[in-house]
Amino acid sequence: MYAIVEIAGQQFKVERGNKVYVHRLEANEGAKIEFDKVFLLDNGGKISVGNPTVEGAKVAATVISHLRGDKVIIFKKKRRKGYQKWNNHRQSLTQILIQGVLAKGDKLESELTAVRKIRTQGPVKKTETAVSETKVAVEKKAPAKKAAVKKATAKKVTKKKED
Repeated sequence: MYAIVEIAGQQFKVERGNKVYVHRLEANEGAKIEFDKVFLLDNGGKISVGNPTVEGAKVAATVISHLRGDKVIIFKKKRRKGYQKWNNHRQSLTQILIQGVLAKGDKLESELTAVRKIRTQGPVKKTETAVSETKVAVEKKAPAKKAAVKKATAKKVTKKKED
């Protein structure tokens, strides 16, 4: 199931689980937001085209982070006239995670957020056998050789010949 939706003045094709960079939104990180300007909705092969929007269709999303995009350089020049203008800027962006595309009357499933929480809880702990094997491997390591110390050589002084 996918939808074409307008977010911050631009149109995006979104599916559940997509991460999308959009122009800066006025929402805090972690906030849940919904977009109701859905222009096209594909529900398992059944395509609904809005006039101008699909009635009751929504896209649910969560704000992941606010960031700034790459630097954009604007350079203007008129040849043979000595006119050059150089400018740049960085666009403010918001990264959002699409939680689901909802047709009229659908409810959002929170399966994706549950999976995400499990992944972010931390790494799986090692078993005792794996830890003991790594300790044995560390003990068998040969001792490191000492670095050779270089001795400073005395400078040779040459005497000037007199005529």
